[in-house]
Amino acid sequence: YQRRAREAVVSTQSTGIIRSFRKATAFALKKIQEIQVTVKSDDPEELRQLLKKCASTSMCSKLIAYNKDFFSDMVVDAVMCLDTYLPLNMIGIKKVTGGSVTDSKLVKGVAFKKTFSYAGFEMQPKTYNQPKVLSLNIELELKAERDNAECRIDNVEEYQKIVDAEWNILYDKLDLMVASGAKIILSKLPIGDVATQYFADRDIFCAGRVTQEDLNRTVKACGGTILTTVNDIREADMGQCDLFEEVQIGNDRYNLFTGCPKAKTCTLILRGGAEQFIDETERSLHDAIMIVRRALKNDSIVAGGGAIEMELSKELRNYAKTIHGKEQLLITAYAKALEIIPRQLCDNAGFDATTILNKLRQKHAQGAKWMGMDITSEDIADNFEACVWEPSIVKKNALTAACEACCTILSIDETVKNPNSNYKAPNAMPGM
Repeated sequence: YQRRAREAVVSTQSTGIIRSFRKATAFALKKIQEIQVTVKSDDPEELRQLLKKCASTSMCSKLIAYNKDFFSDMVVDAVMCLDTYLPLNMIGIKKVTGGSVTDSKLVKGVAFKKTFSYAGFEMQPKTYNQPKVLSLNIELELKAERDNAECRIDNVEEYQKIVDAEWNILYDKLDLMVASGAKIILSKLPIGDVATQYFADRDIFCAGRVTQEDLNRTVKACGGTILTTVNDIREADMGQCDLFEEVQIGNDRYNLFTGCPKAKTCTLILRGGAEQFIDETERSLHDAIMIVRRALKNDSIVAGGGAIEMELSKELRNYAKTIHGKEQLLITAYAKALEIIPRQLCDNAGFDATTILNKLRQKHAQGAKWMGMDITSEDIADNFEACVWEPSIVKKNALTAACEACCTILSIDETVKNPNSNYKAPNAMPGM
């Protein structure tokens, strides 16, 4: 828009350009509203196919394009696991190096990597049904004395009392946690070897040094709260899940919480041969998740691949012919600017942009509103039938944002610059 505006600004006031561009944007948004297709969400199977096609479209240009059917199902299942508001922070993504990319899996619950553990951990059970989950922010180990700590005693019995008091404080905490009935104990802070062995003797699973993100997601999914004291543990302070298990995934062990009643959540465990590939897979899946979330919130779609831009360009050219004066030229420039999208797609694919655009103009003039680029056949095609879809609100937001950015720049009347900002005194000392 800025380039087209620069050509017209020589003979036109910026206020007139801004007014024309905003009028063209309003017309384009109205046309999108008219031609967008609303998918019926009352049919679950039809809705699922729609979301899968939207996810597949976003992966076509990514490294995982050859596995887009596999990951499309995973992305749709992940988003469908969420509640009505579709909170993005309830989708966790974990990366495990090794194995094939198709070894990636979706866990309908919370999953995180096994934390550092002391001796006695292997004696703890690894599977629980309907366990109570206790989340803490407490350190369960004996702390080392400070360097400047000083304690004056008269005899050996006094020293033994101090040592016993330290152990009694720890054991009192452990007794209170066991008495609460919790079978899974998670803590953000370390759980020492004494506490680990103590819980193992009583068939209780414990994990310390759990990251804040994983602990928060577990609390949201299973219920309860993160406690900073164990003196008054109530039933409402503990969460619960249908199944807890520790499983081997690649070279790592993972703790899985499934059947979480309080919140709908899921975790994507990505596999791959190299960290760089897994990182790229994560970015691709994030884009697909955002598209599917947007399609669920706004179930209206348009065809991509330059189809919607060419249709809007045609409509704006026809609309410009009904307007007299300079506004006609400005709206025509706006319509021409929309053709940059399909032209850039042609350049990226190595096609002859002029030939493709001429074909698209012809088809859209004949009423084929969903005709766009087809990279596979190096030609044009009906992108709606080819399932190259985009949520209509994405196009609306893009047009609105571009128009506002252009109008903001055009609103600048003059740029003030200090001519002496880079001036250096002739007698200045070196380094000044």
